[in-house]
Amino acid sequence: MSTSTVNPELVKARTQATFDPLQLTYFLYDGPEKTKRKRYLQNIAIKECEEQGFKRSAELTREEQYEQAIRKTTYTYKRIVELGLKDPVELYMFKEPIFPSESSPFGLHESMFLPTLQKQGTDTQRQKWVPLAKQYGVLGTYAQTELGHGTFLRGLETTATYDVKTKEFIINTPTITASKFWPGGLGKTSNHCVVMAKLILAGKDYGMQSFIVPIRDVQTHQPLPGVTVGDIGQKFGYGAMDNGFLRLDNVRIPRENMLMRYAQVLEDGTFVSPKNDKLVYGSMTLIRAQIVGGTARGLAKAVTIATRYSAVRKQSEIVPGAGEVAVLEFQTQQHKLLVQIASAYALSVAGRASLAAYTRVSAQIESGALEELPILHALSAVLKAFSSWEMAYGIEQCRMACGGHGYMLASGLPKIYAHEVPACTYEGENVVLCLQTARFLVKCQDAVNNGEQVPSFVSYLKKPKNVQSQLSDKIDLKQLIEAYEHRAGRMIAEATERIKSQLSKGLKPAEAWNESSQMLLEASLAFGHAFVVRAFIETVVSAKLEPSLASVMTQLCELYALNGINKYSGQFAKGGYFNDRQLELIESRVYDLLAALKPNAVALVDAFDFPDLVLDSDLGRYDGNVYEALMKYAERSKLNESEVHEAFYKYQKPFVDYMKSVQSKL
Repeated sequence: MSTSTVNPELVKARTQATFDPLQLTYFLYDGPEKTKRKRYLQNIAIKECEEQGFKRSAELTREEQYEQAIRKTTYTYKRIVELGLKDPVELYMFKEPIFPSESSPFGLHESMFLPTLQKQGTDTQRQKWVPLAKQYGVLGTYAQTELGHGTFLRGLETTATYDVKTKEFIINTPTITASKFWPGGLGKTSNHCVVMAKLILAGKDYGMQSFIVPIRDVQTHQPLPGVTVGDIGQKFGYGAMDNGFLRLDNVRIPRENMLMRYAQVLEDGTFVSPKNDKLVYGSMTLIRAQIVGGTARGLAKAVTIATRYSAVRKQSEIVPGAGEVAVLEFQTQQHKLLVQIASAYALSVAGRASLAAYTRVSAQIESGALEELPILHALSAVLKAFSSWEMAYGIEQCRMACGGHGYMLASGLPKIYAHEVPACTYEGENVVLCLQTARFLVKCQDAVNNGEQVPSFVSYLKKPKNVQSQLSDKIDLKQLIEAYEHRAGRMIAEATERIKSQLSKGLKPAEAWNESSQMLLEASLAFGHAFVVRAFIETVVSAKLEPSLASVMTQLCELYALNGINKYSGQFAKGGYFNDRQLELIESRVYDLLAALKPNAVALVDAFDFPDLVLDSDLGRYDGNVYEALMKYAERSKLNESEVHEAFYKYQKPFVDYMKSVQSKL
């Protein structure tokens, strides 16, 4: 892009960079060739979006958003076939400009329905269902959550009762609270559904299993007998997604429609247990592993918008009489944004690590080795929770950093927030997930107490707790990793001891757990935080980066870790691990890092390499011409289609005339 078309303030900010942002882009996207391929695919998508005349969601009604989403989806999937795209990363990059922080009604078909068939189905079931799903004749979603129950799976009320005579399952949602509620694509789009239901054999409950349930006729799209299905209505966001409700009244499906790769029901009604109950929830483990990288990308979009705008927006003076300066010059603004830039990069690295762990353990599961499944479940659960909470907080910081204009839909920030923040709830509510991880951590702590072996990534539980950090003026990144692992280890040990203390008072195990749950939650998050810090630092240190880039990334690692210590200083200082002088040193170093990183702020967000269409933001434009874009957006408001709105004639003028008549009689 020619600098003559770019806001001079943004040009100035970019020329201050001490490193080449393209090298950082290569780091993020695995090298020049993949970066080139990403840009090629996204440029095709951007060009075709313009040709197709797709409209901004900010200017559409909810019904128009859904219709455009179906149009976009069907167009996109045709193009994917024509372009021969199959690699998951390439598919994501091609779709991203077409669905900028927007959902596709086919989304759950791709992310949950199809993977569940592939992971939970037998060979015979996969041969039947997977080709149909890949051709979209069978278009599905995943229905677990109910109107009255969510993360607590044992509380789900939907039943699948086996009829030995007909060799069928009878699916029922026996109460209003048993109605399936929230699945994306269920309301108007899907014709099949993977339904999680309690398996009932001869009157006995055998727990949750997965069933393929047809819900609409594949030709007419009308609901099938016994099926009541529809859209749940307006939501906080996700306007293009038809999240739905589903009620099932004695809906019969063949025995073969129970996904039986692990758990099985034989023709005579005999139940064959899986080797591990958690195998049934493999698809959810995958989606949680993917969410971590998604949260990083959501936060990266928001901080790109806020940083570019902060380099352009002038407001107030630092030195009286010296004139207004860009808000990025203020230390408070630097702290808001640079901390979120560091967090976005840290979560991006953690997302890679999370997905790599899933891929490795998944391969082991395929070969029948299940030893690391509990580790994968614990890690994916807490990282999903930690990353989504960090992202939600960070996006809101970015919105507030943009002042009043950040509140406009045209800023892109409300849409990003509304699209991303549900990650704190879907695929497992965060508090519940943290407590699931805590159960694993308590078992590990008990193992340490008994002199037994524990997984390598919690080996720090064995280290003594009554030690002090050796952190000095010359900060060592390894010492920061040690600090986070010490904090996590101590908190896990203390939470475990609290459970024992509650038990000694005569509480039952479940009661003792509940009375310790806040400590367990915080210990679990400390464990997740430590994992992210280690992954971030080790990845940056081991990467072969140019010296100028390595220096900046090391500063980002420091800022991310030190800011966390600042934020949770009470947890880190407990037991004397850090003294007051060390905490003062950390605080001072954070301020030094803000000053050192400020010249690189715009370059750091440019390196995320988001096209304008992906950001969909008048504040985050690459050219920085924000005010012209905002005014054009305002002028296009539908309220401006007439000089005088009809409401003036219908309500306002008659009201004024009435008030005049009343006044004249007084």
